[in-house]
Amino acid sequence: MRIAMLAPIAWRTPPRHYGPWELVTSLLTEALVRKGVDVTLFATQDSLTAGTLDGVVPAPYSEDASVDAKVWEHRHLAHVFEQADRFDLIHNQADFPAHAFSNLVSTPMVTTIHGFSSDRILPMYEPYQDRVHYVAISEADRHPRLRYAATIHHGIDVGSFPFDPVGSEDLLFFGRMHPDKGAHHALAVAREARRSLHLYGIVQDQGYFDREVTPRLGDRARYHGPVGGAERLQALGSARALLHLIDFDEPFGLSVVEAMACGTPVIATRRGSMPEIIEHGVNGFLVESQDEAVVAIAAAAELDRVKVRESVAKRFHVDRMADEYIALYRRILAGEQDGLPSASAQFA
Repeated sequence: MRIAMLAPIAWRTPPRHYGPWELVTSLLTEALVRKGVDVTLFATQDSLTAGTLDGVVPAPYSEDASVDAKVWEHRHLAHVFEQADRFDLIHNQADFPAHAFSNLVSTPMVTTIHGFSSDRILPMYEPYQDRVHYVAISEADRHPRLRYAATIHHGIDVGSFPFDPVGSEDLLFFGRMHPDKGAHHALAVAREARRSLHLYGIVQDQGYFDREVTPRLGDRARYHGPVGGAERLQALGSARALLHLIDFDEPFGLSVVEAMACGTPVIATRRGSMPEIIEHGVNGFLVESQDEAVVAIAAAAELDRVKVRESVAKRFHVDRMADEYIALYRRILAGEQDGLPSASAQFA
């Protein structure tokens, strides 16, 4: 089976610190390669893979201001689709622009929708649903006007996340500095609970950060910026709980399962995919108010951190994700996807 894996180009694949779409793309690519699938990763030229790396984009546009996002995204897509006949299937992880090329080639195509942001993007999804096989990353993120080939939750390499059996008395926020992610709620709850809070993540909305986050920082609330590597792993594991008090319907939430892989329970707003990921009272708590979050912080100490980690190992391992995608590829190539065009290519 020859797969063309189309990565986004905002960040390197895998990312150095932030870049959730690139991270998932890398995790899946490497797992597929380990399972014997022939994968060519189309990504920025500084990307890393055990598969075959192919690319024309010199650097990620979020890291190199000389890389014009619009120009190089189109060059990136053209480079893939101009050689589509070399592959049995194209797996698009780079959002809807690739759909503009889909009817120009006969190679079957899968698009993983990394969060359906709004109805405004429907014009680049709805007209292509007879051509492209859509994958949702949670049941909650399915749009009622689209047909889906599957729902496949993300998976992580659980073994790469060291287990911390103790954690600490401090709380953790891990995510974008944007109103959706609720850093301001985490700050308010931590203050009410009289606990220290460590915040990590890129600043995506500077106005929000300056208005709602910066004034609340101090000795008991510290912002550390985006982190990667060992520092990231240490942050995820050394907390009493991760606060994920979101103000939007979270499509998945990688930091949620990553924290739980380290043994850290998660306290999250009952929105979006959170009920699919969090087992209330086992690996965290689902809450509907800041008052409930404060109560959950006290209860988090009673959770078994071993069971928190086990809940992720059973359901959100990268090998499970890869196996589900391989099964989907095979169904597509065998022409078994109802309502979508069959493929004549055969898998190895």
